[in-house]
Amino acid sequence: MATCSCCFPLMMITLFLYILLYLQPVPCSNVETKASQLFSSGHTNNWAVLVCTSRFWFNYRHVANTLSVYRSVKRLGIPDSHIVLMLADDMACNHRNPKPATVFSHKNMELNVYGDDVEVDYRGYEVTVENFLRVLTGRLPPSTPRSKRLLSDDRSNILIYLTGHGGNGFLKFQDSEEISNVELADAFEQMWQKRRYNELLFIIDTCQGASMYERFYSPNLMALASSQVGEDSLSHQPDLAIGVHLMDRYTFYLLEFLEDIHPASQTTMNDLFKVCPKSQCASTPGHRTDLFQRDPGSVLITDFFGSVRKVEITKETVNLTTPIVYEDHENPNRRIGTPQMASFWAFGPSSCLCSSRPTASNTSSTSSKTLPQALPGGPKPLVVGEKGICHITGMTPFHLLL
Repeated sequence: MATCSCCFPLMMITLFLYILLYLQPVPCSNVETKASQLFSSGHTNNWAVLVCTSRFWFNYRHVANTLSVYRSVKRLGIPDSHIVLMLADDMACNHRNPKPATVFSHKNMELNVYGDDVEVDYRGYEVTVENFLRVLTGRLPPSTPRSKRLLSDDRSNILIYLTGHGGNGFLKFQDSEEISNVELADAFEQMWQKRRYNELLFIIDTCQGASMYERFYSPNLMALASSQVGEDSLSHQPDLAIGVHLMDRYTFYLLEFLEDIHPASQTTMNDLFKVCPKSQCASTPGHRTDLFQRDPGSVLITDFFGSVRKVEITKETVNLTTPIVYEDHENPNRRIGTPQMASFWAFGPSSCLCSSRPTASNTSSTSSKTLPQALPGGPKPLVVGEKGICHITGMTPFHLLL
């Protein structure tokens, strides 16, 4: 049948519109944009070193400062295994505390920052300049447990928070010794030379805090302080029932800021710089970014205060049913595969994981292979049960479906 001559122009217009739509560039999705921002920092793990350097009951606020930051980083996902907490005094168990086993950051006892799961790594007289520097540089005795070590590497982002009494160029430890800004700067340089961090965020809440970062010279380091040289950092919120000030002003508003942050937050470091203006702090908070490579406006708060949840985006097709193993040529030690790879790598190509729902076909036609018993003193063997659930058993042989 002949095509109507009047329909031909309409067909050409339709075809032209289809071509335009096909050639039009597709903008990146919001997910891809967030993913690229996630990987821009280049780090794979986060650590926090939180230090209160003050003793005695009237310095209650310094312990509350440190525990407030501790509470925030744990809430945002950094586990205790990646937090080194140093408290020079135990305010929760102090005989003057009207509410034992508590440390409050808000008056009227609204927020207990001590909680039920606080893990203090260095306490009391263990909190010294020497131990602090040893933690940073990794120069600890071999007998030191892992919980007291900063086990970071060159892909680690580290938050270091200090609070206590200080002056121009120094911070006091327990009213008996001091750490200078030169010693601190040299410790950070050792960390960089030993590849112990990717990026480092330094925060200090003390009088004349900005003097502590004046001597820094190591790369990828950002610093914040509660006060400038010549200024005092003031306390906040006196509580009549407890009898002391509960927090310092800068950390109080820092805590208020962090309470609004969630793990998927897009809040950046530029927003953190605005925490506690002089009208609230009665001092002038400072920051230093000249040693930091990235633009602070592109650095997420969670790059330092949160955990790392990274997903590798690939266009590669992976068969989820066939147990094929291949290696990443850029990283030969890294093998990529499917969920069935665990038994394949452990026991060789003749074994695979059993089905989570055994059917008549795979139960009637499958054979079983008995593997040797575990060696005395070695790990207990794994058993694949009837429903495909692996569990730990004793010194007996076990079977895998083939």
